[in-house]
Amino acid sequence: MGLLALQRLMSLQRDRQRRQRQTRTPILNGWIAASSLGKRKGSSCQKDAHGDSKVAKRMRCSIPALPEDIWRHIHSLLPLRDAARAACLSHSFLRSWRCHPNLTLNMHVLGSNANVPRENSSCIIDNILRKHSGSHINILKLQLYGIYDSYQYLDSWLQVAVTPGIEELTIEPCHSRVKMKQNVPCKVLSYGVRNSIRCLQLSFCAFHPTADLGLLRNLTSLCLESVHILDDEFECFLSNSPALERLDVNNCSEIMCMRIPCVLLQLHCLKVSSCLNLRVLESKARNLSSFILNSGCNVKVSLGETLQMKSLGMRRSNLICYARAEFPSNLPKLESLCISSDSEMVDTPMLPSKFLFLKHLRIYLGWAFSSGYDFFSLVSFLDASPCLENLLLNLQVSQHASVFDGSSQLRQMPEQHHGCLKSVKFIGFNSEKSLVELTCYILKNAKSLGCLTLDTTYGDPKCDNKIMTGGMCAPMNKGFLMEARRGVAAVRTYIEDKVPSTVKLTVVEHCTRCHADNLSE
Repeated sequence: MGLLALQRLMSLQRDRQRRQRQTRTPILNGWIAASSLGKRKGSSCQKDAHGDSKVAKRMRCSIPALPEDIWRHIHSLLPLRDAARAACLSHSFLRSWRCHPNLTLNMHVLGSNANVPRENSSCIIDNILRKHSGSHINILKLQLYGIYDSYQYLDSWLQVAVTPGIEELTIEPCHSRVKMKQNVPCKVLSYGVRNSIRCLQLSFCAFHPTADLGLLRNLTSLCLESVHILDDEFECFLSNSPALERLDVNNCSEIMCMRIPCVLLQLHCLKVSSCLNLRVLESKARNLSSFILNSGCNVKVSLGETLQMKSLGMRRSNLICYARAEFPSNLPKLESLCISSDSEMVDTPMLPSKFLFLKHLRIYLGWAFSSGYDFFSLVSFLDASPCLENLLLNLQVSQHASVFDGSSQLRQMPEQHHGCLKSVKFIGFNSEKSLVELTCYILKNAKSLGCLTLDTTYGDPKCDNKIMTGGMCAPMNKGFLMEARRGVAAVRTYIEDKVPSTVKLTVVEHCTRCHADNLSE
């Protein structure tokens, strides 16, 4: 981006100089002639009529003569390492470097281990920040992973660099085992900082805001990762952030009851993941449009009057049945639904309620998924979603009732018309009879279907992706391989002849080259 801006400005400057040359050709020719004459006479310096040699130097310089504030803007668009290198070229760049508004300081920016010893990294950061003392910094990112002595300087760095006017602040102390939860003091958010800060990201630290912190009037984005913060402190901080639009909380294990206050009328995106001790999530932010909850335990969720919700992702036990029964009425504008369940006590019921706007449905079933579940009952979601376009079913489960065992007669359901369904993908497809029945139902009733993908390999990386796999398929045990082969046989026997000519069928099979020995019986 910085290079493109520089090229545009230089092009504009060349055009302006070209027009100037057209109107001042005699004058320029005179300067050039005088300069050449001076050289031929062996003069020690090139001077104009007033004895000033700056004109000749400026003529020899290929860099356009732009105002300093424009060069500072161009300099600010360069990547940090390039900006630092440019500072070595001229005093102008050196001055603009000391006023560089965007600082991202981490091991990658400072250089590899071969170039910058780790024990010198803190000194380099300290020198950069001290040189910027008194200048305005818009964006500051202190990502100190791998800089093991940085915890000694962090407080002083924050005092120097976090000044009124800063807009984005990222603090990630070095998270070694010894210093896992370094405290980030609330005084960092002084009055002037509170009025300007828009984005705040804290990682691997402790943060304990108090009630007298004051309003953060312009804070729109907050990300907390592995932060030691208590329930009441978290709620207090949110109450002081009325402009918040995006909230991301990851691996904050001290939070047990998360309450999102009603003052967050601008909050539209909420993501909570890996908060292992979280038991209650209560949101009164009525304008949420995107919500993701990924937790290893069952969390009691209350979203209040969230009538604007368009995208929802959740993980918990017995979620499939709960989502089908509760979400249509509570989330009437839902367009994208992603649900993950490790077990289901009952099959999905057929209900009259509808997902009138749902277009994208993804269902993930974990390894511990209960046996005997009727996959054919997922037709309930198709029946309830007249606008559904994409369906993904990810099965990390082994089959329980193969279509090849017992009666081969497949169940039928009354014919329905699913006129919007375009793409269906099953990952972990096997010979489970109810799964084969679901597939046949879709082929019969989804007249708009264009693509059907049946992946029998659980979506594992293949040997043709040499970067990820090193030229070998991911290992699979014999039981999974045998079931994968039965899944392919089920496709050939019961599904393939039912695929319309307008549907592209893709069957992803195991690799016989990598798994030939495992398949031998």
